[in-house]
Amino acid sequence: MKKSFATAAFAISAAAALFTGAASAQEKPFNVYVGYSAGGGYDVYARLLARHISRHLPGTPNVLVNNMPGAGSMRLANWLYNVAPKDGNIIGTFARGIAFDTLLGQPGAQFDATKFTWIGSANDEVSVCVAWNNTGVTKFEQVLEKELVVGGTGGSADTDQFPKVFNSVLGAKMRIVAGYPGGNDINLAMERGEVGGRCGWSWSSVVSTQASWLKEKKINVLVQLSLEKHPDLPDVPIITDFAKDDITRGVFKLVFARQVMGRPFVAPPGLPPQRVAVLRKAFMDTLQDKELLVEAEKAKLEITPVSGEAVQKLVEEAYSMPAEVVKRTIEALR
Repeated sequence: MKKSFATAAFAISAAAALFTGAASAQEKPFNVYVGYSAGGGYDVYARLLARHISRHLPGTPNVLVNNMPGAGSMRLANWLYNVAPKDGNIIGTFARGIAFDTLLGQPGAQFDATKFTWIGSANDEVSVCVAWNNTGVTKFEQVLEKELVVGGTGGSADTDQFPKVFNSVLGAKMRIVAGYPGGNDINLAMERGEVGGRCGWSWSSVVSTQASWLKEKKINVLVQLSLEKHPDLPDVPIITDFAKDDITRGVFKLVFARQVMGRPFVAPPGLPPQRVAVLRKAFMDTLQDKELLVEAEKAKLEITPVSGEAVQKLVEEAYSMPAEVVKRTIEALR
């Protein structure tokens, strides 16, 4: 056992030396890319990570944050997989559902999700559906009878996929207005009255960016979108409560498996194993950094890290789901 730990430590140290040498020789900054516009939940988490990860990377490089919105963050996913340099100086964060797009036949995915270099997730997420207070919608059951117009950011995003699933398997009446660059833009659209709600909004993001809306009761939280309830929301139903058969429960399990990788961070495929080990260790160390945790608490950002290895396993398990469940899920997302 001691020998194996020593071997692992040596491998990471060696990789760190390579990482440091490459960075210093080329004077490259470390880049964190976000698949959405500034101000939304993914952007907030990326910038929090970026402010602290340098201390945990070999050579303490400068860290830059870059926004690359488009197609519900599909643009960034394709770029990371096919174009981004494979030098270990770039990671990105995109919609948690992107990992399952190839499996579910979503258009535009130009990658094999199992081959991405999964670095980890900042939290194990619970999302919600909300309705603006002037819509008259206060419970999810009402959406099964009454139309609710919701904002979407793109075909691969939770904001678009979740309502499609509910419409298909539960008979919900959600009309999606797609094309918003990011979640913050949907929030502005709700304020302007362009849409009446948002479905597939991370609870951590609601609390951190729009706590005043909750306090002032501008929005009604209709349902939790996850496989387990959030402790903050004991009286809000969870979507699995509405499943009436095994196939529907299977669809929900496949669709909401993504919540475990609530804020995923990923690097291009094909990195050397030693470089991957350095990035994964830096990521987990950063999310346990006392300074980051203090800042996260002040900003009301949930930090429940999931390792890169665990995210990788989750993605691979999803691609092994029963064919009947996958087929029904694909039908629901059309």
